[in-house]
Amino acid sequence: MIILIRLSSHLGTTMYYFISSLSFIDLCHSTVITPKMLVNFVTEKNIISYPECMTQLYFFLIFAIAECHMLAAMAYDHYIAICSPLLYDVIMSREAHFYLIFGMYTISLVCASAHTGCIFRVHFCKFDVINHYFFDLPSLLNFSCSSTYANELLVLIFSAFTILAPSLTLLGSYVFTIASILRTLRIRSTEGRSKAFSMCSSHILAVTIFYGSAAFRYLQPSSVSSMDQGKVSSVFYTIIVPMLNPPIYSLRNKDVNVSLKKMLMKIILF
Repeated sequence: MIILIRLSSHLGTTMYYFISSLSFIDLCHSTVITPKMLVNFVTEKNIISYPECMTQLYFFLIFAIAECHMLAAMAYDHYIAICSPLLYDVIMSREAHFYLIFGMYTISLVCASAHTGCIFRVHFCKFDVINHYFFDLPSLLNFSCSSTYANELLVLIFSAFTILAPSLTLLGSYVFTIASILRTLRIRSTEGRSKAFSMCSSHILAVTIFYGSAAFRYLQPSSVSSMDQGKVSSVFYTIIVPMLNPPIYSLRNKDVNVSLKKMLMKIILF
């Protein structure tokens, strides 16, 4: 998907740059988790060192938080594309895209550094076996011998900032977008309305799975949640969503399908 968008001249709008950025985040997000998980499936002893644990946690947080804000930025991009198509190139310029991506990664780095740094002050006991397929904040805090009040408070604060704030942006963007489509103020043709609904529905599907599973995992105290529930919800936002995003945003997009067919024809002919 990243290569297709970079090489195709028909996919040069900001919307496709956002999709390319999301594909990169999904690639990095799954790379942090999946290889080690697959190795654990085929080895008898699943061993990981403490530095490797902290490194996995740090990069997982970076790309998970980045995906939260990227989905919100894409919702805003869809809102501008549907409700103000004539001003789209002005509002969503290359500079705007750069500043949005820069701000997104800045927030991700700050939050991930704060979480990881706060973990280093925790004293662990019985740190032998973790009932999880990767090192997540709640699973690590279960092994603490010291107080985890500050860590749990930090999780709730940053989770509210990285889940609730983008969720409000998503909700507001799609409320105005759907209202505009229904009123047909900007999109008067049936084909235009169908294209707008298709673009919004694919994004809403990905957002619902990702935000729903992440909120279920992080926006509840550790005394309420169980480890088995945490593992099930974690599978969705670490494996299923990165796996589903490429077909969701490519196979249902007519422009992407046309560009893909042209590229495949060039490869076959040459």
